[in-house]
Amino acid sequence: QLQLVESGGGLVQPGESLTLSCAVSGPTTYTAIAWFRQAPGKDRGGVSYIDMKDDSTYYIDPVKGRFTISRDSAKKMVYLQMNSLKPEDTGVYSCAASSWALATLNDYEYDFWGQGTRVTVSS
Repeated sequence: QLQLVESGGGLVQPGESLTLSCAVSGPTTYTAIAWFRQAPGKDRGGVSYIDMKDDSTYYIDPVKGRFTISRDSAKKMVYLQMNSLKPEDTGVYSCAASSWALATLNDYEYDFWGQGTRVTVSS
């Protein structure tokens, strides 16, 4: 089993930055960690992932160049640095871990989830 706990959300103005953190604990090995977000009134969607095997990363087009996913293996932490935030980035951000799948943004391939942290971008 794995436990994931997100932190770092909050209310910011457009153009500002936030860093989300995902603390991972538990004995289960995992192949990838991803960040998902759910905007108000919309379905949850993938934002970015990092592959535990080679640290390769992937971002959806709307966040490329603004968001950076990284990890600290020793601390078992994964981060999502979010710069130049826009109102459309508003949502609940959740980190998820997969114990079996190749790195992906398909949420059904992730079997461990955090509770989410809310990000609001508004002036």
